[in-house]
Amino acid sequence: MNIETAGNGKQGRGILFVISSTSGGGKTTLARRLLKSLPDLALSVSYTTRDPRKGEVDGSDYHFIERDEFNKIKEPGGFLEWAEVYGEYYGTSRLAVESVIEQGRDVLLDIDVQGGRQIRDRIPEAVLIFIIPPERDELIRRLRNRGTESPSQLEKRLSAAREELALMPFYDYAIRNDDLEEAVEALRSIIIAERCRVTRWRK
Repeated sequence: MNIETAGNGKQGRGILFVISSTSGGGKTTLARRLLKSLPDLALSVSYTTRDPRKGEVDGSDYHFIERDEFNKIKEPGGFLEWAEVYGEYYGTSRLAVESVIEQGRDVLLDIDVQGGRQIRDRIPEAVLIFIIPPERDELIRRLRNRGTESPSQLEKRLSAAREELALMPFYDYAIRNDDLEEAVEALRSIIIAERCRVTRWRK
């Protein structure tokens, strides 16, 4: 048995991992790289009412839906967490996550800090990881390179980033994303270490 799968065959329920960051923090890029390294980790694809960005694929990056459809899922409690971010809604399917965890597989949520706070309140045993964005100049460069924000929207995101950073103490781990390879390795190490906790092994 290798260290990367230690615990997978012994644990009952899977582990719920959450990564959050400010806009431009790079959490989605990190999540994609992590999944290539740990293919047994399942990614929960969120629902959103915003329009797809260039290159995004429905069902892979997000489930892109209309607001009325989002509300139909939200009202009966169909979302494990949901939040309004910059005027658009985002949510995680409760059924999709719980069905995978019940099978003993670990699940990764790539969600914002509002969603992270909800998960902390509802699922205390979840493992929350905060991705610290690079310095301000690099963060501005990343946001501008996305080409999706006007100057006023960019300033709004930078202002929100300061508020989101203040919520980092609600998380279990923090990784600064200055160097992509180092950040991926740190994230991967956290996943492996959590899987090896003695408390996760059946007697």
